[in-house]
Amino acid sequence: MRTTALLSLVVMAATLSLASAQQQRLSPPAETSVTIDGKVISIKYSAPSMRGRKIFGELVPNGKVWRAGANAATALHTDADLDIGGVAVPKGDYTLYVWPEQDQLTLIVNKQTGQWGTNYDQAQDLGRAKMTMSKSPTPVETFKITLSEKGAKAAELQLAWENTIATVPITVK
Repeated sequence: MRTTALLSLVVMAATLSLASAQQQRLSPPAETSVTIDGKVISIKYSAPSMRGRKIFGELVPNGKVWRAGANAATALHTDADLDIGGVAVPKGDYTLYVWPEQDQLTLIVNKQTGQWGTNYDQAQDLGRAKMTMSKSPTPVETFKITLSEKGAKAAELQLAWENTIATVPITVK
């Protein structure tokens, strides 16, 4: 009798654990990095999917800080001093947020780190950079951040989701 009860408990725990793991994968962890002039720039985020939802203006409302992904806030690490769209960013660790407006995204570089969601303190902003906006030729189902090399001391940060692509230049100082 005790063996049956114990076996039932183990099976139930395993089922709950599997269900929890599947739920966590709805917005899996993702990372992008680039090496410029021997220095690494990396971004860690969680990548949500559209799953039939309208993203910009609804799931990501205009006029409200967005964590640029899901789950924990998006983390930036840089081994070099940078200029991100006119914002001076000393080497170190930061959180990236986005301020969405109709037809415009603004990247926010914030000095706080380790936040969950949008536990956001504007007083900790290092600066804000308007992003260059374009339309994706095909819908982007899963949110994606890309860092790509654009020259000896240059890179580009790109956000892509739904039908929106937003970019901002990065220069290694």
